[in-house]
Amino acid sequence: MDFKSLKAYQKAFKLAMKIFEISKSFPKEERYALIDQMRRSSRSVCANIAEGYRKRLYPKHFIAKLSDADMENSETSVWIDFALACKYINQTIHSDLIKESTEIGKLLGYMIQNPEKFSNK
Repeated sequence: MDFKSLKAYQKAFKLAMKIFEISKSFPKEERYALIDQMRRSSRSVCANIAEGYRKRLYPKHFIAKLSDADMENSETSVWIDFALACKYINQTIHSDLIKESTEIGKLLGYMIQNPEKFSNK
């Protein structure tokens, strides 16, 4: 099994790509602020899942990287809230993105609580 086959990774990658596409329409003055922050944190979820998966034989390392992924996922939801407050996205898009972020958080929580189910042993 590869980290790319993990549901959490697949959903996180999909959300990061959605954010990339949606943020293309944000004002240019947000390029080095909100756009970069949203893209960076959403992509970091995927990167941390990948790094954690490679450390899955060491439960504490695995959990630490998944915790980092969860932290980045939470940060992403804050930037999504800012995008709504700044009126760069509408309520429907906001709700959809937050729903996806919440699902990712639940999957990460499951993985953190059950690291033995992801080990190679």
